[in-house]
Amino acid sequence: HVQLVESGGGSVQAGGSLRLSCAASGYTYSSYCMGWFRQAPGKEREGVAGIYPSDGKTFYADSVKGRFTISQDNAKNTVYLLMDSLKPEDTAIYTCATSDACAAITRENTNMKLLNYWGQGTQVTVS
Repeated sequence: HVQLVESGGGSVQAGGSLRLSCAASGYTYSSYCMGWFRQAPGKEREGVAGIYPSDGKTFYADSVKGRFTISQDNAKNTVYLLMDSLKPEDTAIYTCATSDACAAITRENTNMKLLNYWGQGTQVTVS
C-alpha cells in the first residue's frame, strides 16, 4: 500500500533552519508531483512547494520563495524540504502529498480532492 512518511519536524528559533524528509513507497515514484502543504492553527491549508520527480522541476508558494528549497533523491524515493530563515508564521503542520500536477499542491488553498496521497504530517514550530 502507498505510504508517505514524513520526518524532520521540530522546534527552532526564528532565523533558523530545518529539513523535512518524505519517503514514498507503494507506487511508482515518478508518476506524480510530490510536495508539501501546511496548516497552521485556525488557518486554511496552504501550499508550500512541489517537485516533479521525472525532471526535477520545482514550484514554490510566494510566501516561501527564496527561503525554502525542495529537492529529491530518486534512488531513495525521498523528497526533502530545506527551510531556511524560518519565521514564526511558518509554524504549522507540514504534510507531504502527491498529485497529478504540482499546481494542486502549491496552490494557496489546498484542495484535498486534488491530491492522490498524503502523509500524517510533521509539526514545525518557530519561536
